[in-house]
Amino acid sequence: MAAVTGTMLVVAAAPGRAPGGDSADPTATDRPREAAVTLLVGRVLDEGPAAASGPCAARVFRPGLCSGWQERRVRATAGGAGSVLREPTLDRTAHPARAGEPPTDPGGPLEIALAQPGRITDVTVQDGRGRRLAGALGADGERWANSEPLRAGETYTVQVGAQDAAGTPVGVTMAFRTTPPADGGRLTVEFGPGPGTYGAGEIVTAELSRPVPAADPVARARLEQALEVSSEPHVEGAWHWVDASTLHFRPRTYWPAHTRVRVRSGLDGVEFGEHGYGGPSEDLRFTIGDRIEAVTDSATHRMTVRRNGRVIRTIPVTTGKAGFRTRSGIKVVLRKEQKVRMRGDSVGIARGTKEFYDLPVSYATRVTWSGEYIHAAPWSVEAQGEENVSHGCTGMSTENAAWFFDTVREGDIVEVVNSGGEPMAPFDNGFGDWNVDWRSWLAGSALTDVDTAPAQTPLTPTRLHPTT
Repeated sequence: MAAVTGTMLVVAAAPGRAPGGDSADPTATDRPREAAVTLLVGRVLDEGPAAASGPCAARVFRPGLCSGWQERRVRATAGGAGSVLREPTLDRTAHPARAGEPPTDPGGPLEIALAQPGRITDVTVQDGRGRRLAGALGADGERWANSEPLRAGETYTVQVGAQDAAGTPVGVTMAFRTTPPADGGRLTVEFGPGPGTYGAGEIVTAELSRPVPAADPVARARLEQALEVSSEPHVEGAWHWVDASTLHFRPRTYWPAHTRVRVRSGLDGVEFGEHGYGGPSEDLRFTIGDRIEAVTDSATHRMTVRRNGRVIRTIPVTTGKAGFRTRSGIKVVLRKEQKVRMRGDSVGIARGTKEFYDLPVSYATRVTWSGEYIHAAPWSVEAQGEENVSHGCTGMSTENAAWFFDTVREGDIVEVVNSGGEPMAPFDNGFGDWNVDWRSWLAGSALTDVDTAPAQTPLTPTRLHPTT
C-alpha cells in the first residue's frame, strides 16, 4: 500500500506492484507490461481561511483557480480492478513525514481525469455510512467530477474503473478524508408529525435549528435536496418553504390509504456556506390509515363523511352565522380534545356583550389553532340541519359528535363549502396546505425553475395558538 503525497490519498495498488507501475521483480525484464492507465486525481486541500476565500468559494471548480488545489497521478491497473479498501489507513503515526498535511476541504471539488489515452468507465465515491456521492462522467469518458458537495468529517472510498488504449479493464481504489465541521451548533432538522398513524391529509413538517433565508437560494436548494421523503406506495410530492426555518411536504393529492412513509435527513456534514454545516437528525416513520373525508355544506347544513370513498354517515350540522362565518376550504384534524372550555374572549368576543359565551364542550375535534372545532352542541339541536347559528364552529348532536370523535384521527380531511366565510389560510392557522394549487406549491420549492414558477400569494403573519 502506498500514499500519494499531499492529498491524504490512500491507494490500494495491484498485488506485487508499486503504485508507479514498476515490476516488483526487477530481474523479470521478459514479462509483458501489465495494462495500466494513469489518472489525475484533484481536490482542494483545507488550508485554513485562505482556501475558503479563494475562487472555490464561488464554486468555480477548475484546476488552478481554487486556492489549495492539489492534483496527483494515480495508476489504475488490471490487478487493482474490483479492489475495495473498507478500512482506509489514515493513521498519522504510520506516515510521520506527512503529519502536517491538511485533509480535503468539503467545499471544494473532487475531479478524476485521464493522463494518457484510455477511458474512464465508472466512478463510485462512498462515505463511511454507505452513502454515495453524486457525480457526472463526461461523454468522452475522460473526466469525472462530483455534482454534489462532499460532507465534512467523513472518510470517502473512491473506486475507479477504466480501460487502457487497448480496451483492457483496469481499476484502482482510493480513500481520503475531509475536514471535520467547525465547533459550535450545526444546522439540524426536526421532523413532524411524529411516529404513529395519521389521516390522508397529514403534512410532513421540517423545523430547522437555524434559519436559511430566501436570499440564499443555493443553500436552500442544497438543504432541500438533503431532505428525503420516501413512501410505499410511491407518491408525487414536494417540499415548500413556509418561512426561513420551516418547510412543509405534501403529495400532489392526498396520501393513499395505508401508505408507509419514511422521512430522512442527509444534512449531516453538508456545507451551507455562511450557515455552517449540517448535523445529525432523527429519521421519522409514520403510516396513513383509512382515508376519511368529512365535507360540510353550510348551505344544506349537512356533513357527509366518507371512508375510502364510501359514504359512512350524513350528519345534520350548524355552522357559523352572519358575522361569524365558518372558514371555507380544506383543513385537517389537528387534535382531539374530550373536554374543552370555550370562551368568546379567546376569539375576540368581549365579555358582557350579547355574543359572549363560556361553555364546557364535549367531543371537540380541533381544525384550526384559532379555535375552530367540530363538537357536540346539544343547545343547538333544533337548528342543526336547518340553519347556521354558531360562532364559527361546526356543531352537531352529542351522539354524532361522539361518533365523529371516535372515527377521525389527526391528519384526516375536513372541508367546508358554501359557508361564505374567509378562505382557510395555507399555513398560519393549522394545516391549510391543501388549499394551495400544485403549481403554486412547487413554486415554494427551492428546486423549482424560477423562470417558470408562478408567483406566490403573500402570507399573513403567524398567529399565536389560543388558550382554550
